[in-house]
Amino acid sequence: MKCYTGAILTVDRDNRVVRYLVEDGGKIVYTGDTLPEEYQSAERIDLGDRALVPSFADTHEHLASYAIFHAGLNVMEAVSNKEIMQLLGDFAAREKGRTLIAFGASPYSVAEGRLISREELDSVVPDREVMVVKYDGHACIVNSKLLARLKRKVEGLRGYHPDTGEMNQEAFFKVSDDITGSISVLGLIGHMQQAVDDLAKKGIGCVHTVSGVGFPMNLDITMEMLFAKSLKNGFQVRVFPQSLDVNTALRRGLPRIGGCFQCALDGCFGSHDAAMNQPYADDGKDLGVLYYDDEKVTAFCKKANRAGLQIELHAIGDRAFDQACRCLKAALDDFPREDHRHGIIHDCLPTAEGLAICQQYHIQMPVQSAFIGWKQEPDEYLAQILGPERAEALNPLRDFWDKGVMISAGSDAPCTEPDPIAWMDKAVNHTNPAQRLTVQEALRMCTVNGYAAAFDDDTRGTLEMGKVADMVILSGNPYETPADKLHTLQVEQLLLAGKPYASCKRPVVPSLVAAMFSSAKA
Repeated sequence: MKCYTGAILTVDRDNRVVRYLVEDGGKIVYTGDTLPEEYQSAERIDLGDRALVPSFADTHEHLASYAIFHAGLNVMEAVSNKEIMQLLGDFAAREKGRTLIAFGASPYSVAEGRLISREELDSVVPDREVMVVKYDGHACIVNSKLLARLKRKVEGLRGYHPDTGEMNQEAFFKVSDDITGSISVLGLIGHMQQAVDDLAKKGIGCVHTVSGVGFPMNLDITMEMLFAKSLKNGFQVRVFPQSLDVNTALRRGLPRIGGCFQCALDGCFGSHDAAMNQPYADDGKDLGVLYYDDEKVTAFCKKANRAGLQIELHAIGDRAFDQACRCLKAALDDFPREDHRHGIIHDCLPTAEGLAICQQYHIQMPVQSAFIGWKQEPDEYLAQILGPERAEALNPLRDFWDKGVMISAGSDAPCTEPDPIAWMDKAVNHTNPAQRLTVQEALRMCTVNGYAAAFDDDTRGTLEMGKVADMVILSGNPYETPADKLHTLQVEQLLLAGKPYASCKRPVVPSLVAAMFSSAKA
C-alpha cells in the first residue's frame, strides 16, 4: 500500500485536485484532502513540487509503422536535403539489410524547398534499396535500385513519378506494403517492444494502433493483437484493423475497425490530396482526392455498425469530413445504437453541417494537436495552398469542445513523435487564440477522453477510487504552470497498476506463445 501526498490531479468530472491518493494492489482505494486512520501506516511518497496525473493515451498511432521507422533513420530535424544525404550515407555505413528506411522528409523545412530526389539518393546509396518516407506518411521517395525492383507493381498506379522517385497515393501504398511485408515477424515484435518502451518514457500507458499495412493475410494485425496480449507490464494496446472488410475484425474477435490506409477517405494537405469542397488556393481546379464514393463508405459503415463494431474513419479535408459524417449518420439511422463511440480521425477542416451531425449522433474525434504549428507543414505553406481563411480554420479545438464533441489526442506516429506534453502545449497555445483550450481541458483530452475513445474509461483514465492506478508523475503541476511554460514539464515516471513501468523486452517466441492463451484485452 502506498500513499501519494501532494498535488493529485484526478481529472474526474469536477477536475478535483486532492492532497492524498492511496494505491493498494494496483487499484486506487482512496483520494481526498484528509487521510483516514486506516491508511496512516501506508508508505508515504511526497510529491513535493511535482504532480500526479492519470497516464496518457495515444488514440491514433500506426504502431507497426512507427516501430519500423523508429528503428530506421529519422530526418525530421534536417535543415537541408544535403544534410539528409549526409545522414543517409552515415546510416548506410552502419546498418545492414537490403533496404534502408528513413522517415520525416519535408519540402517545407529544408533549404531547397523541395523533397529529396531519386538522383540525390542514388548519389549516396546506389547499390542498396532506399525508401525515404515523407513526414505525412502519405508519400515516399525511392532510389533507382528499389524502383527497378518494384516498377512492375507501381507503374500505371496513381501517384507514380519515376522521374523524381516520388511515390504518392496508390503508388505509395504499394511500395509501403512491399517494404513492411518483407520484415520478419520476430523483427517486427522486437521493434514494437522498443517502441512501447519509448512511449512509456513520455507517460503514455495506452495506445490505439491502426493496423494492416501490407503484411500477407494481414499478419501484422494478428501480431499486434498477440503483442498486446503478451504484455505483462500493464501497458494497454487497442487494435483497430485498417480494413473495409468487416470480417477482418470479426474473425479476430476485435470490437472495432478503422483507421487510415483502406479506411482513409482522402489523403493529406502535404500531398495535395486531402479532399476539398472548394479548390486549393494555389490551383483553381484541384479538389484533392476522395478515395471512395458515398455508396461504398455507407455500405461499409452500415455493415460494421450492425455487427456491433466501433468505426473510425480518416478525414483531413472538409469534403472527406462531410462524407464521413454522412456515412456514419446513415449507418446509425439504419441501426441506432446507444453507445457506439464511432469516430472521425484528424478532423483538420470540419464543416458546420458535419459538426451538427457529430453533436447529434455523438461521434467522437481522435485529433492531432501536434499538427498545430507543425514544422514539417508550416502555417505559411497551409495558407498558400488553402488560402488564409481556411488555414485559420484548421484544427478548431475550441469549437469541438464547446459543441460537446469529445476529442482525444493522438500522435499519428510516425508522422509526429508521441509526446502528450507537446499535445497539451499545442492545444493551450493554439496559433489561433480563438481555438485554445484551457489546461484542464487539454489534460482531459490527453487522459480520460483517450481512454473513453475505446471504452476503457470505466477502469482507467482518471484518478478515482476503484480504478486501475495507471498514473504519471510530472515534474510540475500543469494547472499552476504558465501556458507559455507548459512545454518545460517533464514526465518523471510512469506507474501502471501502481508499479513503476517495466520494459517490454522479453524473448519474442515464448511471449507470443503465452499470448495465444491470454485473456488480456486487445
